[in-house]
Amino acid sequence: MDSSKSKELEERLREAGLRVTATRVEVYEFLRELGGHHSVDDIFKALTERGHKIPRMTVYNVVTDLEGVGLLMCADAGPGRALYEVADVWHHHYVCRVCGTIFDVPCLVGEKPCLTPPGTLPGSVDEAQVIFRGVCRDCSGSEKGVNE
Repeated sequence: MDSSKSKELEERLREAGLRVTATRVEVYEFLRELGGHHSVDDIFKALTERGHKIPRMTVYNVVTDLEGVGLLMCADAGPGRALYEVADVWHHHYVCRVCGTIFDVPCLVGEKPCLTPPGTLPGSVDEAQVIFRGVCRDCSGSEKGVNE
């Protein structure tokens, strides 16, 4: 990634209240470049294959830090490994029941929490995620989605 992009990412880390470290920049830059939804193991493996010598636990800690300040979000796709992605825009997910592919689905409200629960809850709500499930176009063999 070019130097101006790295400077921009460093500034985002500072604005989020994080100290800028080489490891935080590497992980954040890598996830921005890669896009999509990835587990800590996926991130660790890919960085290792690219020659980065970052311990797995450090990658986990960096991902936790970045999620904690809102630069990454956990893509809630149901049971299984936690999957992370860059959190530029609040959105939901569609998960194919056949192949497991996760697709981003725009949130109609665009910010969290975008749903108001009925009745009372035992605490405040700061986030609501919707998971759409079905069979994607590729797996269904059709050119149109179920609701198109």
